[in-house]
Amino acid sequence: MNASFRSIRKWAVQTARLCCGLPDYDVYVQHLREHHPERKVPSYEAFFRERQEARYKGGGGRCC
Repeated sequence: MNASFRSIRKWAVQTARLCCGLPDYDVYVQHLREHHPERKVPSYEAFFRERQEARYKGGGGRCC
């Protein structure tokens, strides 16, 4: 598998997750580290639970 294929695959998986309402955890962690270094990075389970609650309880979901 070459680097170009892996890059396209990663993009496609991320896009599919976003279409289903599941943001990419790795992108979220990178965002926190770059823009909110004072905040603790949650576990994947905590991240997933928070995203589900925000989606189904109408709590928004964007910090910036």
